[in-house]
Amino acid sequence: MNNVIMRRVAVTADYQPLADRKLVASVTLASLPTNGGTVYFRGDDGSDVPWVPGEWHDFWSVNLNEIVIKGTPGDVVTVVGGTW
Repeated sequence: MNNVIMRRVAVTADYQPLADRKLVASVTLASLPTNGGTVYFRGDDGSDVPWVPGEWHDFWSVNLNEIVIKGTPGDVVTVVGGTW
């Protein structure tokens, strides 16, 4: 079954996952251009990977529960794609 995913994730000061359970999807992740600060994604080696406002990347078949972000509270990351 294919499902469309469109969500807006509010950034917090502590790391949080993009989904609250296992959710494998192909998506575009974007740090909104209106964000006031840098959004940090946890890299595969545990390091902070900075995304500037307006930065976006495509991902294929990733588990959104394993992708975690933090940054300036009130900033937003969008997740758009699906489970096809």
